[in-house]
Amino acid sequence: MYKRELQLRPLIEKANLFLFGPRATGKTSLIKESLGDALIFDLLDSDVYEELLRRPKALSEKVKDSAQIIVIDEIQKLPILLDEVHRLIEEKKIRFLLTGSSARKIKAPGSNLLGGRAREAHLFPLSFSEITDFDLMRYLNYGGLPIVYQSKEPHEDLQAYVRTYLSEEIKSEALVRNFERFVRFLEVMAISNGCEINYQSLSSDSGVPARTIEGHIEVLKDTLIGFELLPYQKTLKRKATTKSKFFLFDNGVANFLAQRLPLKEGHSDLGTAFEQFMIQEIRSYLSYSRSFTKISYWRCKAYEVDLLIGDSVAMEFKFSKQIKEEFFQGLRALKEEKIFKNFYVVGRFEQSGKTDDNIHYENYQTFLTKLWQGDRTNFNK
Repeated sequence: MYKRELQLRPLIEKANLFLFGPRATGKTSLIKESLGDALIFDLLDSDVYEELLRRPKALSEKVKDSAQIIVIDEIQKLPILLDEVHRLIEEKKIRFLLTGSSARKIKAPGSNLLGGRAREAHLFPLSFSEITDFDLMRYLNYGGLPIVYQSKEPHEDLQAYVRTYLSEEIKSEALVRNFERFVRFLEVMAISNGCEINYQSLSSDSGVPARTIEGHIEVLKDTLIGFELLPYQKTLKRKATTKSKFFLFDNGVANFLAQRLPLKEGHSDLGTAFEQFMIQEIRSYLSYSRSFTKISYWRCKAYEVDLLIGDSVAMEFKFSKQIKEEFFQGLRALKEEKIFKNFYVVGRFEQSGKTDDNIHYENYQTFLTKLWQGDRTNFNK
């Protein structure tokens, strides 16, 4: 059992809540641990699903105590229930926690989003702070899904997860017309994980028409399989790119789909895997701490910076154990814009410190320990 950073009870005590997260990130376990007294309706249970499908009003008949928290697990499977949930919130002031591993049907036009009466939270794969025996190489290879990270056969469990996930979240919802071609597209996205989105190149490699690629990327985002990292464009001295980067939500899923396991020391893809890991850590931290600061990246013709947090923090991630002068070049170019005040290079360095021009360099363990302990308050600005 892992102690998760997301604190559910304080959130649900304040307001009704949508809890989104990919399958197997641990939503159900977290709910049972945090809200043991809640009444749970699991829509993956065929009997529960069939009964509520036939008679959504049966939900209100089963709720006997208006003070009890009601959980509906995988609400996207039966979005029609949201009308009944809305009614119970209005009439009986019942508090609901609604989980979903896909936001597509819930946020579709015409869906009932409860009129602003529910807030939103996200659960991500395990973070550095949640794993007591954290192993960087294991994480960069197999990711942070609880069932995979703790497995003695992580490759086998990744295979089962990817096949089940694709079947249940993509194929069964008929999100795409040509599923086989979509699978090929997904493999190509995994190979280009962490790269700028190039529609023509993705089309050529996957066999999917360029005009369809954008829709497929929206499917990945809606089903929480991936996320876009938008470009930062406020710089004046150097013209910035307008292209987004795309990352899959988990290192292990990306590696399995790209067929590049195992990644051993010296593998060229470890740099990207480390960058993905660090971005996901900061993304998780900001979400769990209820910070709504935007993250982005910056690239101009000659330089690139891996991650920007608001207009305050700029970061570079390097898998290297040695500190090199070239690691600071992108940050120094961005520093000339006089927008950002905090600059970091994070890697596997043996020591931490800062340069004469006030750019910090830190070992990733030191950095992440301070981050999760709340010693990075400027990240929330």
